[in-house]
Amino acid sequence: MTRLTRYVTAELIPPLLAGTLLFTSILSFGYFFVSSQWLSGVPVGLIGQWIAYQLPDTLVKVFPMAVVLMTVVAFGRMSTERELIAVQSGGVSLGRAARPVAVVALLVTLLSVWLSLWVAPRANVETRSVYWDALTGAGLGQLVGKTVDLGGNLTLAMGGYDPATRRMTGVRLEKWSPDTPRTGTLIFAGSGTFEDSRMVLTDYTVFTVDYAAAAALSRVPEGDPAAFRTAVQATFPNVIIPEKATDPLTVDTGLSRKQTLAQYADAIGADAQGWNELSSTLRDPATTPADRQDARLTLNRKLALPFGNVVLALAALPFALRYGRTLGVSLGIALMIAVAYYLLFFVGLTVAGALPTLPEVGAWLANVIFAAAGLLLLRRT
Repeated sequence: MTRLTRYVTAELIPPLLAGTLLFTSILSFGYFFVSSQWLSGVPVGLIGQWIAYQLPDTLVKVFPMAVVLMTVVAFGRMSTERELIAVQSGGVSLGRAARPVAVVALLVTLLSVWLSLWVAPRANVETRSVYWDALTGAGLGQLVGKTVDLGGNLTLAMGGYDPATRRMTGVRLEKWSPDTPRTGTLIFAGSGTFEDSRMVLTDYTVFTVDYAAAAALSRVPEGDPAAFRTAVQATFPNVIIPEKATDPLTVDTGLSRKQTLAQYADAIGADAQGWNELSSTLRDPATTPADRQDARLTLNRKLALPFGNVVLALAALPFALRYGRTLGVSLGIALMIAVAYYLLFFVGLTVAGALPTLPEVGAWLANVIFAAAGLLLLRRT
């Protein structure tokens, strides 16, 4: 029995590795092709670094296709050459012969979960940082004209950005008090830099404004300068104007420069939420219902796709036994099954959006349907 396990496992590994390499190469070439206009004159090593940062997220996406190809190619060949019939005639059930498929698929699932929740989110942030800061050179210029949330009730807006010096111009920062929402601190700066999680501003002025007190200005009696002065001081409880325009002001930000680029530089922000961020959001009692639902959906999505490896191995097995006669047919069947799974997976995410109070149903819909279909087809095989 151990010899059979080793033999079946040896049949599974080559198509799994070949499929992973094939599908990863296709997706990586797609990333390269779409961004090729920005890559002229860029060092090859830097391009390689940019592609390497995309590998964790890419592997999570291609593993299900590779597992399907592994199952169809290996068991299709063994079925065509009557090896499975020989095994079953020796008293070994199909389920026992297929046990290495489940083991390999489970190992791929565990690797995919680790990549999805711990490695890929950080790598995605690095990917966007390398792309905008190193490859295109646009840097924070992508944020000009936008108002972006840096976390901790701090927002940033800028009028311009110089990629050569990495300096922002026409900077405006706003920070609002969570306890008194009508009180905010506004910082205006002529220029500044944003590196890591720290912003250094020059030629700045700081105003703390109490808009509740500002509304009371209209009720100050006319001809009472003292009352008007008191009301103005209540409206602007803190005003800072440095003696020299070159004096710096350092502001700590909730998001780092890399995280800000990852979230706001593209029309679609990078998938940068991992286990720590999602679990923290779900445990925080101050989290809004909308943010909690988004975190639930994201967490279940990041778990459902990796577990799709086990489900697809099960669903692909009956197709392998019936149709996996040649490599070309096996590849076609594998692509058909993988495409159908991904389409249903995205349909499930749409369903999850329509069921905001129970996003788990949509996130796991494809896995449930494919698992049920696989078991049904195996019984008929």
